[in-house]
Amino acid sequence: MSDFLLAWLTVLPGYVVPLLLASLGVVLSERAGVLNLCPEGFMAVGAMTGALLCLAGQGPWLGILGGTAAGIGLSAVFGLAVVVFRVEQTLAGLATVALGLGITGVVGRASVQKPFPGLPRLSETAWGADLPRLLGQQTLLVPLALLHLAAVAWFLSRSAAGLRLRAVGEDPAAADVAGVDVQLVQLGAVLASGAFGGLAGAFLSVASAHVWVEGMVAGRGWVVIALVIFARWRPLRCLGAAILFGGTEAVMPRLQALGVDFPVYLGAMLPYVLTLGVLALASMRRGARSGAPAALGLSYLRQDKH
Repeated sequence: MSDFLLAWLTVLPGYVVPLLLASLGVVLSERAGVLNLCPEGFMAVGAMTGALLCLAGQGPWLGILGGTAAGIGLSAVFGLAVVVFRVEQTLAGLATVALGLGITGVVGRASVQKPFPGLPRLSETAWGADLPRLLGQQTLLVPLALLHLAAVAWFLSRSAAGLRLRAVGEDPAAADVAGVDVQLVQLGAVLASGAFGGLAGAFLSVASAHVWVEGMVAGRGWVVIALVIFARWRPLRCLGAAILFGGTEAVMPRLQALGVDFPVYLGAMLPYVLTLGVLALASMRRGARSGAPAALGLSYLRQDKH
């Protein structure tokens, strides 16, 4: 049993980190009042771009940066649509996901199933050779993800810029009167969500799989949306929620490795069944939107611009 637990803990970060990173982006966007259904698209373009750069011989860290930049690029399209042109946010989010998946299908088709040397594990580095197995099997992106978590939590709760972002998400008219540039704050939050989504996707291809395949994100972007609702739009709670969802997904391969007779397809469904259960529970609870920004999903236009 201890071997099972150690093996599960060793692979757990590979399932948790992409969910955590993408959820931090959604939290930033939605705390600024912009409903964000895009993480599936952000992660897809991030994963593909990171893989293409690695296959082109640019190295894994440039692949990580390229994947992050790709997420920012796609989020710029979404941000312009919902913040500048005030397109209905749900429709814009779904269209952005379709655009991201379409781009990866066209651009990445020639690079499917081509392995490349990705980000090394800590035990493969010169200074990490003596680390215990639990730490040595991780990449440097795992501790960096925890630093990102701490930075986002501090930004939202302690910084003046974070206060302005939260004010925009709660009452954009009042924030506008106080001198906050609502559109600039919302656009910045959306771009940050794209950066985190692209980084999460690059983690999947460059740090975890070392290969690109279509459908690599496999619905994790939709799980992220449920995860943020479950975490009540609070960054630190996203870690616990990511462990819950990622841990459920990670346990299936471990059980199969032990020879447990468990239907494969039923096991693959569990994270999504859990997602549906969380959403249903959230909708049934009184005050299910408690914790959600008051202006979430509402386009804002200054009265003097009508």
